[in-house]
Amino acid sequence: MSDPFVECERIVQQDDPDRAVATAFAPADRRPFLNALYAFDLETARVRRIVSQPLPGEIRLQWWRDRLDALEADPLTRGGQGSPVAEALLQTIERCDLPLDAFRNLLEARIFDLYDDPMPSRTDLETYAGETASAVMILAAMVLDREAAPRAADVAGHAGVAVVAVAALRLLASRPLHAQIFFPSDVLEAVGCSRDALQTGDVDATARARTAMIAFARDHLAAARNGFGALPKSLRPAFLMLEPLDRSLRALEGGDASGETRANPLRRLFGYWRSMRR
Repeated sequence: MSDPFVECERIVQQDDPDRAVATAFAPADRRPFLNALYAFDLETARVRRIVSQPLPGEIRLQWWRDRLDALEADPLTRGGQGSPVAEALLQTIERCDLPLDAFRNLLEARIFDLYDDPMPSRTDLETYAGETASAVMILAAMVLDREAAPRAADVAGHAGVAVVAVAALRLLASRPLHAQIFFPSDVLEAVGCSRDALQTGDVDATARARTAMIAFARDHLAAARNGFGALPKSLRPAFLMLEPLDRSLRALEGGDASGETRANPLRRLFGYWRSMRR
């Protein structure tokens, strides 16, 4: 395993321990590619948090597009330009024959993260999730078992929406006055809540919106979990995050606004092992 992949493994272990443990259930020769994919996901997801204005964020995302374009134009001259994550990702795309358009669509969707535009509807949130969280799961499935990966499309679709919905709930709890509002406008309207009410901490309105968003996330997570059992075992490491996602959602349902869970490492490992054996 070359140095860029070692760095990706370090990033995933540091920033996403749930996925780091899940990756251990993949075949050893697939783990470096999964870590490269997940490190890329983490790098692009954090762009909003590390820039103060949208333009620098767009420049960072364009840099990634340029790397993809260079790979497509001439694979022999492609390179990560000093970024170990980019180098590992480009090698992963080549060696696993992953579709470049999936990465381009993810980068395009991430532009939404840079602005405070409203999420118009549940359908729009589902589309956003499909191009980000769900896409990463499908790409991971392709890394694991290219032939069987299409069978995971429905599970990935529902799981991705649940991931985004839970992240929206946790983001609101962490910094409500400055958080981007990922709650769909049609959900807010249905419960008589506004974006301003969420950001200023209107207790009653926020409680109604949270309840509706939790139900939305639960519906999608339930659909994903129902489909998980039918997946070939070769694909399951890409979807083991359903276990910690369910823990977070149960914490939110129990009144913990942050949805944070700190599972004992052995308990986490046992939960993943049990999921693999279903």
